[in-house]
Amino acid sequence: MKNLVILGAGRVGATIAMDLARDPALHVAVADVRAEALAPLAGAGLATHLRDLAHPEEVARAVAEADLVVGAVPGFLGFRTAQAVLAQGKPLVDISFFAEDPFLLEPLAQGLTAIVDCGVAPGCGNLILGALERELDRVTRFECLVGGLPAERTWPFEYKAGFSPVDVLEEYTRPARYVAYGQEVVLPALSEPELVEFPPVGTLEAFNTDGLRTLLHTVDAPFKKEKTLRYPGHIEKMRMLRDTGFFSTEPVVVGGARVTPLELTSRLLFPKWQMADGDEDFTVMRVTVEGERHGAPVRRVFHLLDRYDRATRTTSMARTTGYTCAATVRMVAAGLYRRKGISPPEYVGREPGCWPFIREDLARHGVIFTET
Repeated sequence: MKNLVILGAGRVGATIAMDLARDPALHVAVADVRAEALAPLAGAGLATHLRDLAHPEEVARAVAEADLVVGAVPGFLGFRTAQAVLAQGKPLVDISFFAEDPFLLEPLAQGLTAIVDCGVAPGCGNLILGALERELDRVTRFECLVGGLPAERTWPFEYKAGFSPVDVLEEYTRPARYVAYGQEVVLPALSEPELVEFPPVGTLEAFNTDGLRTLLHTVDAPFKKEKTLRYPGHIEKMRMLRDTGFFSTEPVVVGGARVTPLELTSRLLFPKWQMADGDEDFTVMRVTVEGERHGAPVRRVFHLLDRYDRATRTTSMARTTGYTCAATVRMVAAGLYRRKGISPPEYVGREPGCWPFIREDLARHGVIFTET
């Protein structure tokens, strides 16, 4: 697989492209609708294609010569883009956080390797859990606490988005699902807040989001939960906006014009959430897996604290998400993972050697998971 096409030239897509382009055995092209996003990549010597990826025929044109495709579009485009790629008979590694069930793509993925949700979260937590499923006789509990945050806390939100802000609002509005005592529980996003200590970062606020995704059904464990992390106080502000109707998609009439509250809120919030060039951030993650082996209880905890790379001016969220995806692409290109059909990352983790390969590739970039 020598010809790679990355769909999406955002912060994460560009990081994936630049990382893979360092491999002389690979030819990397990038497609996006924004000429200004493609220009720096073209300046770095990558092939670029101006394509409106909201249209399946444009996706088909973009991937026509690809041996493997990387999906790095915003979540609201992710499912349709993946459909269009698979319809062209192309293998896929995707990081788009789309709301739809990826297994709905299974009929299109027959005979193709298609790995979805391949970032840091979802992504690395799933990989870890899949790898431990092979080691343990039984998994009883899985918990993932994860967040990407600005290094500098700026009033009023103390938050900036390291990926598409549209996807952030999706996290705050989509009902959160987790598993307790073997039963699926559905609660509003931003629910069940708790304060958690993360040395050396300090105290962060954890709350429910719909991050388990495929793990709800692919891993048989009686307790499974994922929570998002923010600075304390952020949840209350977002709950106020949501419960007042600012995230509603139902139009309201203002001065005779029909306005969607979510669209107005996005226009106001996103400029404040946008990370400027040079803004520093960090990613913090704690994955806990409990179970049994040879009749004895086992508890494994994986920790990640990654920071903005000043040398390359790469955000931590782009590093942790993009480098995980790039490592997965290398793994597939090397023939280490050959399973056909839709594969969430936990399937990849179950295959011998796959999580160690990705973990070592991440460590090469300074993205290091420690373990207790």
